[in-house]
Amino acid sequence: MLSELLMRMIFSLTNGIVWALVIALIALGLSFIFGLMEIINVAHGELYMIGAVLSWYGLVWFGNFWLGVIMASLIVGILGIVLERATLRPVEGRPAHTVIVTIGLSYILQQIVLATFGGWPQKMPDPLPVTVQFLNVKYPGYRLLVAGLSAFALIGVWLFLHRTSLGLWIRAAMQDKEMASAMGIPVSRVYMITFSIGAMLAALGGALAAPVVQVFYLMGLDILSVSFIVVIIGGLGSLKGTFVASLIINPLEGIMIILLTPTEARIVSLIAMAAVLLVRPKGLFGVIK
Repeated sequence: MLSELLMRMIFSLTNGIVWALVIALIALGLSFIFGLMEIINVAHGELYMIGAVLSWYGLVWFGNFWLGVIMASLIVGILGIVLERATLRPVEGRPAHTVIVTIGLSYILQQIVLATFGGWPQKMPDPLPVTVQFLNVKYPGYRLLVAGLSAFALIGVWLFLHRTSLGLWIRAAMQDKEMASAMGIPVSRVYMITFSIGAMLAALGGALAAPVVQVFYLMGLDILSVSFIVVIIGGLGSLKGTFVASLIINPLEGIMIILLTPTEARIVSLIAMAAVLLVRPKGLFGVIK
């Protein structure tokens, strides 16, 4: 009995760490957008959902899941440019209006996918049908691959921010928009690119998660709540905080699910968020550095 409980805990902890990296990828896009544009993007979960749907179409149309992952990231990145220019730019600097606009976008994107993809959840085949065994626990190989790819993407984002001129522009605009503009940085273009990158990260997370979860037009709702919890605990606009909070919250939920129901485990996450905010109102790391 003790051995079985230990194996379940190892499996759940591993699963929590894997999902922590995927959620960090998705929440990073959310934090990315808020950190620069100060937009609480309620439609971020739908960008994740569209990434999953497009990866499913990539498999159906071309018979290649990985082509679908690339296609989803690129298409949603372009969609992000369109959404930023057409819907968010007119209400720039008005937080209440941007929330209303992104709520509307969320509903519109859901209905478009419902009309084209359908309302029934779809299950994708495992792209890597192997298992890895350690400590007498069998774990799906594809999930470990997803964790590795997510970690690689996160490292890529860090290198982009700290090793490229565009990354320098983004970090400068995050710290002081007026000063960045005065120094000749095209802040308006940086906004557009930042929103596109945030959308691509959400879509990449959705595409990689698609074979693990059921692809469904409402699948973005749950992921949005987890992402917001992670971003708030880490600190609004803090990319480092987003990563650290994800590595805390998701393994915690993974362990709690052994003892509690999924709903009760989510309540534990909300209690953890409230506790952090009581001690540190700006989250673990506050603003981005």
